[in-house]
Amino acid sequence: MKTLTCDVAVIGAGTAGLAARRAAADAGARTLLIKAGPGGTTCARVGCMPSKLLLAAARAARDMRQAAIFGVHGKPRIDGRAVMARVPAQRDHFVAGVRTDVAAIPAREKLAGHARFAGPTTLTVDDHARVEARAVVIATGARPTVPPELARACGERVLIHENVFDLTDLPKSLAVIGAGPLGLERAIAFARLGVRVAIFDSGHAVGGVRDPKVAAAARAAFGQELTFHLGVNIEARRDRAGDVAIAWTNAGGEKRRGTFPYILDAAGRPPALDGLDLNMSGLELGPRGIPLFDPQTLRCGQSAVFIAGDANNARPVLHEASAQGELAGTNAARYPRIERRPPGVEFSVVFTDPDLAFIGGGFDAKKQSEWAIGCSDDNGRARIDGPAAGVLRAYARRADDVIVGGELFGPDVEHLAHLLAWAAQLEMTVGAVLDLPFYHPTLEESLRSCLRDLRDKLA
Repeated sequence: MKTLTCDVAVIGAGTAGLAARRAAADAGARTLLIKAGPGGTTCARVGCMPSKLLLAAARAARDMRQAAIFGVHGKPRIDGRAVMARVPAQRDHFVAGVRTDVAAIPAREKLAGHARFAGPTTLTVDDHARVEARAVVIATGARPTVPPELARACGERVLIHENVFDLTDLPKSLAVIGAGPLGLERAIAFARLGVRVAIFDSGHAVGGVRDPKVAAAARAAFGQELTFHLGVNIEARRDRAGDVAIAWTNAGGEKRRGTFPYILDAAGRPPALDGLDLNMSGLELGPRGIPLFDPQTLRCGQSAVFIAGDANNARPVLHEASAQGELAGTNAARYPRIERRPPGVEFSVVFTDPDLAFIGGGFDAKKQSEWAIGCSDDNGRARIDGPAAGVLRAYARRADDVIVGGELFGPDVEHLAHLLAWAAQLEMTVGAVLDLPFYHPTLEESLRSCLRDLRDKLA
């Protein structure tokens, strides 16, 4: 076993890991990137990009069906094999770009294999290398886990987000476990492509929405395309034909059954920390096995170990992984000098078209006495383009009129959410944002209407 030394060892070559290595190198550190698996980042290979490719096809089919409202008539003919063939073909383009970046890293600065802690900042990589580092960044990302009983009962008919895009054709029907953002995006895409989709969840929230008015609007809209079974637990097994037979009890106590060719487990993606031998690191672990860390430095306790991206499960979205990787890499390189950097405003989008967006952590029932809430549910541009305007809700502190966040549901609210997130990040008052120009006719005017309502509530 060869011994290697470095200033900063980065475990993981995903979005956070690559950002951490680059930041550490820019700070003058000798870095070593330890990567396992196929590479290409979760986003490019099995997450954001293939998901959006499938959603783009679904949008084309949906738009053709809805064109009749403009007097334009036609019916889509969906070629399932062609749809599913385009997804990996285009996905591979994005993955290739990431692999090109990794290939450009000098060979002496990267190592293939699975890393394990053998001490506070000492790692072993498989059985061929021992790494002695001054500081370590954990950036191993997250991965889906299938409950063992479901895996045993249904075998290869269980899909996860890492293999659902490997289907060569669209299934006739699909059961989705998990009504959160991940499950909802996949479900709506397949449904618009002609697949009969049912969503099962032990909870009652759809898409992670907590604001009651936004939740009601989203549930009503998506309920026209999807079948929801919320507040239920399921039992699944393979039937004689090889399909997945699901049994559950509905809210009225009635026992129901359904059969599907596949079941997609989209119930969550816990951090991929197993196999790191964290017990050898000396780190204090939280109840879910995640090292305790400072969110303003990403330092684990008083150690020389930092954790970034989906591995810490704080904000599992790409832009946060990139920002956290940069901070973790910089602090690891400069250790023991540590920079404190407060996290930016929370911001996430569910690309369900109409989209869902959450800014500043979204709705908090405990803050209702401290907040004023503005609302908008109509927009001229939305009526022109056809889709309903949805519901926008923005929140501001009563004490100083500063915007703190919102929950949005409507067409292209991914763009409105950026504006609201920037305003919250800059701690702008409602009046200051309303003093900015809003062009007519645009969807942005619906955000202005929402903020005008918020101003009235504050007054």
